[in-house]
Amino acid sequence: MNSSKKIMKVIKIFIITLSFSLSFPILSYANQSVEEIIKGRKAIFSENYQNAKKISILLKSKKIEEAKPLIEKMSDNFKKLLDYFPENTKEGFKTEALPSIWENKDEFNTLMQKASSDMTQLAKAIETAEDLRTVQKKLMWNNCSACHEKFRMKH
Repeated sequence: MNSSKKIMKVIKIFIITLSFSLSFPILSYANQSVEEIIKGRKAIFSENYQNAKKISILLKSKKIEEAKPLIEKMSDNFKKLLDYFPENTKEGFKTEALPSIWENKDEFNTLMQKASSDMTQLAKAIETAEDLRTVQKKLMWNNCSACHEKFRMKH
């Protein structure tokens, strides 16, 4: 095989590998450092908090359609968080996660799934709810409080 054919073969393998990995975007936590994982989950929680505040403002102004994409993003983020608590990320990098997350992993995961599901319900409920503030408290803020009570350091 001459050198140009070898180069073409390498390029083909690279393209196939790249297209396969792009077709199946699986986040490999094994290749991420503890710092990247902890900072990643902190960023997701921060984004959710910022979105929750924006949602509150939008719902107060009856801007339901503008709130929906933020609600959907929060729902997606809660699902993502299920993968951001591997065993090796219990400490360091200013994590505020308590050991209770790993001690009660099923409970924590259930809460993240519930929060995600409740956000989906919130997006539907705001269409017809008489009292947007009450439905938002029940389907959004109560999940935040439940998680902070058991799984996050107090400030």
